[in-house]
Amino acid sequence: MINSVTALENFKNKEYDNLLKDIYVDDSVLDYQRLRYIQAIMQYETLFCQDNISIFSAPGRSEVCGNHTDHQHGKVLATSINLDTIGIAAKNNSNIVRVVSNGYDMITIDVNDLEIREDEAGCTEGLVRGVLRGIKDRGYELGGFNAYTTSDVLIGSGLSSSAAFENVIGTIVSGLFNDMKIDPITIAQISQFAENVYFKKPCGLMDQMACSVGGMINIDFKNPEKPIVNKIDVDFEKYNYSLCIVDTKGSHVDLTDDYTMIPLEMKKVANYFGKEVLRDCDSTKFYLHLNQIRKFAGDRATLRAFHFFKEQQNVDDAVAALRHDDFDEFLAVIKKSGNSSFKYLQNVYASRDIQHQNVSVALALSGGLLLHYGVARVHGGGFAGTIQAFVHNDFVDNYKGFIDSVFGENSCRILKVRNHGSIKVI
Repeated sequence: MINSVTALENFKNKEYDNLLKDIYVDDSVLDYQRLRYIQAIMQYETLFCQDNISIFSAPGRSEVCGNHTDHQHGKVLATSINLDTIGIAAKNNSNIVRVVSNGYDMITIDVNDLEIREDEAGCTEGLVRGVLRGIKDRGYELGGFNAYTTSDVLIGSGLSSSAAFENVIGTIVSGLFNDMKIDPITIAQISQFAENVYFKKPCGLMDQMACSVGGMINIDFKNPEKPIVNKIDVDFEKYNYSLCIVDTKGSHVDLTDDYTMIPLEMKKVANYFGKEVLRDCDSTKFYLHLNQIRKFAGDRATLRAFHFFKEQQNVDDAVAALRHDDFDEFLAVIKKSGNSSFKYLQNVYASRDIQHQNVSVALALSGGLLLHYGVARVHGGGFAGTIQAFVHNDFVDNYKGFIDSVFGENSCRILKVRNHGSIKVI
């Protein structure tokens, strides 16, 4: 802990600049991040008081390969990015948790009242209460605290703003009450529990895991209770490519059913074989039984299962390419993965709203622009939101300029791979 007044002075005097560089990678964002932390501490003092505080950070994430396979116990490749949610927090010596997120009203929760509330479904209160309940159920210490959070992870961008928020709340409790002994995988599982059970949004574990563990990671969810997480030691800077995320400004309104149908349809194909998830099915038998599966589950479900099996191989191939320092092969695999999502998973636009295809337009533009300068693919849940592009640095300004001219200023965000997951900063 550090007194908030002292922390402010240290940030103003640039004493934490090396720490910020380690977290956010990019020298060009140091002034922005320094000011961001200063403003967050000042806001905490305004909302609560000058205090002995701790500061926490949980990053957003970018899915690189393995689109919509985690809920079928599949394999994914993901990375944390240098956009994050930060939390200024301190114990308040009570049983009351008070959380204020930038721009929102204060949330007040008694740690002795953590039962599910149906009216909190889809609300931030549900996420906080669910995280607290998950921590308590696992036998960790819990108590009252005050926290102010602020995030530059764009909401609805496919960069997992909700997972970053869940993770920062879990990390605050780990730091304030448990000496940072709640491991990142457990925090990710607790965060997923909060989103599934309290927030009432179906999701796999990939978002929370990538935010919590950090770096470029390969996750195998064959046993989701004990996922296998392997960090991939790769320095993207040496390849002279940037990771770009393009916000296509599509609306996420009423897309829950579209997201929900993907795991349901994949599960229906698995049910044909008497299984609950596709990971437990034999891909050879899938191809041999295509006619019967089409009749049992329908063609879209069959195609989505086809995507699952192809995407598992894509993940293995992408990981192998990175480990063998073959970036050209890595880009080729990402292109195949994106094509599979578009053609077989079919999560690039909502079929009931074919006149609004922002993601499709962004992919078409990117394909024409990039040619030999990179690749682009749908990013995250799909249907609206963002695409991801790996763009050669010699062309990245041209790419950003044209994309911004179509989708609006700063639609294209140039990001860095962050090496840290959810952490205690100070």
